[in-house]
Amino acid sequence: MFSAFLNVFKVAELRSKILFTLGLLAVYRIGFYIPLPGIDQAQIQAYFDNLKQSSAGGGIEQLTQAFAMFTGGNLQQSTIFGLGIMPYISASIIFQLLGTVVPALEKLKQEGEIGRKKIQEYTRYATVGICVIQSIFWLKFITGGEAGIVYDQFADISGNFWATTIFWFVGVFAMTAGTMFLMWLGEQIDEYGIGNGVSLIIMAGIVAQMPQAVFWVIDNASLDVGGESAMGPAKIIFLLVAFVAVVAGSILITQGQRRIPIQQAKQMRGRRMYGGDRNYLPLRVNHGGVMPIIFASSLLIFPGLFFNWLMNIFPESNFFATLSEEFRGGTGFLYVLSYVALVYFFAYFWTTVQFQPKEMANNLRDNGSFIPGLRPGKRTADYLETVMGRITYVGAGFLAVIAIIPQVIAGAMNIPITVSSFLGGTGLLIVVSVGLDLVQRIESNLIMRNYSGFLGADGGSRIKGAYM
Repeated sequence: MFSAFLNVFKVAELRSKILFTLGLLAVYRIGFYIPLPGIDQAQIQAYFDNLKQSSAGGGIEQLTQAFAMFTGGNLQQSTIFGLGIMPYISASIIFQLLGTVVPALEKLKQEGEIGRKKIQEYTRYATVGICVIQSIFWLKFITGGEAGIVYDQFADISGNFWATTIFWFVGVFAMTAGTMFLMWLGEQIDEYGIGNGVSLIIMAGIVAQMPQAVFWVIDNASLDVGGESAMGPAKIIFLLVAFVAVVAGSILITQGQRRIPIQQAKQMRGRRMYGGDRNYLPLRVNHGGVMPIIFASSLLIFPGLFFNWLMNIFPESNFFATLSEEFRGGTGFLYVLSYVALVYFFAYFWTTVQFQPKEMANNLRDNGSFIPGLRPGKRTADYLETVMGRITYVGAGFLAVIAIIPQVIAGAMNIPITVSSFLGGTGLLIVVSVGLDLVQRIESNLIMRNYSGFLGADGGSRIKGAYM
């Protein structure tokens, strides 16, 4: 593997792509710390620190943490990249879903590269609109919150109309421009770098939180075996073993496939026989990727806020107080149960939207291929749908386990969620998926130039392969 890393920098083109990608990611991390004008960063950090200790702030704190995990931004710092890349991802998901129900968009998808560019143009316009709406909501929240977050001369209570108007205009414009710049960075990485630009930006934001978790473990570590330290040797060893095991399991299930045998029909052309080859149709076990976890965790933010609001309206009611406590922090039994149910629901929902067995069966028939023992057409489509439903059940179960591991370990071992989040959840799956994609692209470049891959000449294909 060490020789493979050396080979990466021997190829001039590959070396340039990697350095270009790292340079743009460095630009992203620099812009991550450029604050919005008119906001006191020390005050907003103190405000969220108080929310962590308050029973009323669990939902908002959970919302901002989830936002930082999914987007590559951080609203708790209120920088120009505070919204991250999420508005662009949201717009892409919206048009991806609309492409299955709106005939005009479905027709554009079938037009190839021209249609894809047109949909990409619509996505960019929608991204601007989403950025404006989200930035307005965020600025409204911090200006209407605790006094001192916004400097007095820019706050609504100052009475200075022009100063307040300029603050709002600059804030909305800066956050929107920040997201559009991140979108541009992602597109530049796609074109001139290596890997998926948007995914790498999100992964960089997640990995940047790892030093904070490591330093917390170091600060709270103790060699007192019999003591009651927050992080004794047993806990540290367990965290290391669990991290390796969960990462290995994530790689296994992410690459896992069910291979359906495909037989190509024989055709006689002149005096020669063509076709008759036997290959496989790969169906991914985890077809939805991280999307079911993202949808489920995003949706579960709102019950905590809702029950906390009801608890404040009816302070004498123990029922709403119990529900609020169950959904606060993500460690309650009802929260975990709801999380698992929503992960299963969105896993099947996303697979239903993305996987089209009828279209796949028609493509096989048009290409002169068939599944042995099945008649082309409806029988083939029904078979593919049945198989996909079964393997989705397994994939959703894995996602549910990965999703609840951080909450369960955080509650059982009494450690922060920022530490346990690297043992599972959306962040780990994103890092694993993006890392695998990046390694595969680098390895394909090495093998194309007659260099051995990361696993050597004998095992190079293993990293791309799937498991039966």
